[in-house]
Amino acid sequence: MPKHTIKIGIIGGTGLDDPDILESRKEKSVTTPFGDPSDVLIEGKISGVDCILLARHGRKHTIQPSTINYRANIWALKEAGCTHILASSACGSLKEEIRPGELAILTSFIDRTHSRIQTFYDGAPTSPAGVCHIPMEPAYCPVTAKVVEESAKALNIKIHPSVACVVIEGPRYSSLAESKMYRLWGGDIVNMTNVPEVVLAKEAGICYSAVALITDYDCWRDTGNKVCVEEVMTTFKNNVQSLISLLKHVIPEIAKKDWDKEIDAIKECAKTSVMLPS
Repeated sequence: MPKHTIKIGIIGGTGLDDPDILESRKEKSVTTPFGDPSDVLIEGKISGVDCILLARHGRKHTIQPSTINYRANIWALKEAGCTHILASSACGSLKEEIRPGELAILTSFIDRTHSRIQTFYDGAPTSPAGVCHIPMEPAYCPVTAKVVEESAKALNIKIHPSVACVVIEGPRYSSLAESKMYRLWGGDIVNMTNVPEVVLAKEAGICYSAVALITDYDCWRDTGNKVCVEEVMTTFKNNVQSLISLLKHVIPEIAKKDWDKEIDAIKECAKTSVMLPS
């Protein structure tokens, strides 16, 4: 028998924070050494698997990307016993072949944020001791990503299996020059929230995978609409059911697998990345 009991945290981004995807749900208010998370934790089940849903921006979308308490969100899910996190977000495309309405699996990132604390190990009295130099390759759990990809294929959902995400500070969208620069850097998509979320999940020893729903082409194209809130929300609402179907399919598939090797490895990575005071 596996020694780790699977529990999956679902971090719902823009448009994906509907608690109705959970069965037997109940709300739980928590706090952490880093403050309160974005909203209550909504506990429940999907196909018999224990899950926790957390609205990244709050259920009324009142928290902007730069002021999300990422540390409290990840810490709360860790303390609740989550072994995995499946995160979703609305993203802009930087490639012609990555089309609005399609899904993509994040495998790396380019960090363009500048105001966010990216570690639990900040020297505060209530924080863990030491300095954490967490490696970010692989940034995301490749085994979880593979299960997500296989689930998308089983559902005949178009998904791009390996994309690099440029994470910008926000809340504004990119300028034309920035958007063109991100393409030159090798970015495939752009969003505002994946860093420091992915970094903190790895520090916490949690298997983290992120799925993007492509909503727009940002502003780099010479033709077509430029990114705007109306377009993003319309595209998301028109295609969110594919993302929900994917989550509902992948969660029981994750639960079927023995994750002891992967969970032990990521926890060991988190532990050995910390330099303790001498």
